[in-house]
Amino acid sequence: MTTRHAACSCGQLRLTAEGEPVRISVCHCLACQRRTGSVFGAQARFPVDRVTIEGESSEYVRLSDEGEERVYGFCPRCGATVFYRLASAADLIAVPLGAFADPTFPRPGVEIWEERRHPWVHVDV
Repeated sequence: MTTRHAACSCGQLRLTAEGEPVRISVCHCLACQRRTGSVFGAQARFPVDRVTIEGESSEYVRLSDEGEERVYGFCPRCGATVFYRLASAADLIAVPLGAFADPTFPRPGVEIWEERRHPWVHVDV
């Protein structure tokens, strides 16, 4: 079984995910753009029972562009988001792909909110 490790920038907050993600996606919504400070967010979702979180985390709750609640777990020291939960998928934990710091991570298979994609961005899903 594949084991993947994610962490915040300072390494205090860590996450281990066992097995393959159930979904890998790219989101172009404005909320993800603001959250990441980039032009899109990329994340992988794993079943809650295959994820272990270690370290101290703080929570930030925001609404998605569709009005759904998202609860973000971030490091209180460096501020990096390491995981989040979606109200509509309580059995899953989403992990930003950058938290894995692994260029060999599998590519996304889903792209959403394409109408908000910056015109110069091309994502090959």
